[in-house]
Amino acid sequence: MNSGEFYYFCFFLIFISIALFFDLGIFNKHDRIIKSKQAALKTAVWVFLAFLFYLFLNFYGEKIHGISDFDGLRSHVNKYGQTFIINEQNYTQSISNYRNELSLEFLTGYVIEEALSMDNLFVIILIFSAFNVEKRLYHRVLFWGIIGAVVFRFIFIFTGAFLITKFEWIIYLFAIFLIFTGIRMFLNRNEEEKIETDSHPVVKFASRYFSIHEHFVGNKFTVKINHKRLITPLFLVLLIIEFTDILFAVDSIPAIFAVTKDPFIVFFSNIFAILGLRSMFFLLINVMHKFHFFKHGLSLLLVFIGLKMVFNDWLKSVGFNIEYSLIIIGLIMTISIVLSLLIPEKKRT
Repeated sequence: MNSGEFYYFCFFLIFISIALFFDLGIFNKHDRIIKSKQAALKTAVWVFLAFLFYLFLNFYGEKIHGISDFDGLRSHVNKYGQTFIINEQNYTQSISNYRNELSLEFLTGYVIEEALSMDNLFVIILIFSAFNVEKRLYHRVLFWGIIGAVVFRFIFIFTGAFLITKFEWIIYLFAIFLIFTGIRMFLNRNEEEKIETDSHPVVKFASRYFSIHEHFVGNKFTVKINHKRLITPLFLVLLIIEFTDILFAVDSIPAIFAVTKDPFIVFFSNIFAILGLRSMFFLLINVMHKFHFFKHGLSLLLVFIGLKMVFNDWLKSVGFNIEYSLIIIGLIMTISIVLSLLIPEKKRT
C-alpha cells in the first residue's frame, strides 16, 4: 500500500465512522421501530453516497492508487489486469479510460453485493423471528453487526487479494465454488429455511464458553448478576448474525473478484453495499416474502459470475467488457423481481 492508497483508505474509514456515528449516535439515540418512510429515506441516502463515490472514481479514480504518470499506470494494469485501452501517445486519454473502467468495476461490484445481500436479509429476518427479538431492537443489533462485518470483510478481501497475486490458480477455485453454490441454491430454492435456536452451532459454542442469561434485558448485550458477567440472548443474536455474514461473505467476495482484482475497489463496493443493508432491511422486511423468484435470480447470478471467472481470458479476447457484465447482472436481478411481482407464488400443500 503506497502513500496515496493509505491516505484515501484512511479517509474512507473516517467517512464510514462519521456516517455510522451520525446514524446511531444522533438519528437513532433511542431504540425504536424504524418505519418504512424513514428506511426508504436512509436507503436513498446510502445509494446516493455510493453514486457520489462512483462519480469520484469516474473523475479522479487514479488518485486512490497514487497514479501520476505512464509508469504508474502500466504498473497498476500489470498488477490488477484491467482491460482498458492505454494510448501510449496520450496520457490524458489513457487515464480517462482507466477512470471509466475503475468506476464501472465499483458499480458492478456494488450491484453484485447488494443483490447477494438480499439473500442475507431473508436469513436475518428468520434469526430475529426465531429468537423473538423486539422490533425496536433490530436497528441496534444490525448496527453492531455492520461494525463487525466491516472488520471481517477487510480481512477477507485483502487476504484474498494477496493470495490471488501469489497463486493465480485460486481464482479458479473461487469460480468452481460459486458455480457449485449457485447450482445448490437453485436445487434447494423451494426448501423452507429454519433457525433452530437450541441446536445452532453459534449457540452451542457460546454455551460452552460463556454464561448465558435466560432472558432479554432491554437492549443490553451483557448483564452482571451476583458479580458474574453473563451474555444475554440479544448478544447471541448478534453473534449469529455476524456468523451468518461471514458465511455470505464467502460467496459475495469471490463474486466481486470476478469483476476486479483491485482489493480497494472490492472493499469499497462491499462496504457501501453493507452500510445500506440495515435501512434496506427495514424497507423490505414486510415485502421480502413476495420475491419468490429471487433465489432463482441469485443462483443464476452466481453461476454466471463463476463461468465468467473461468472463461475470463477468452471473454476479453472477444471484447466482452465490464459494461456487458453489469447489464447481464442487472437484467438477471430485474427479471427475477418482476417475475415475482407478476406471477403469484403457488401455495404449498
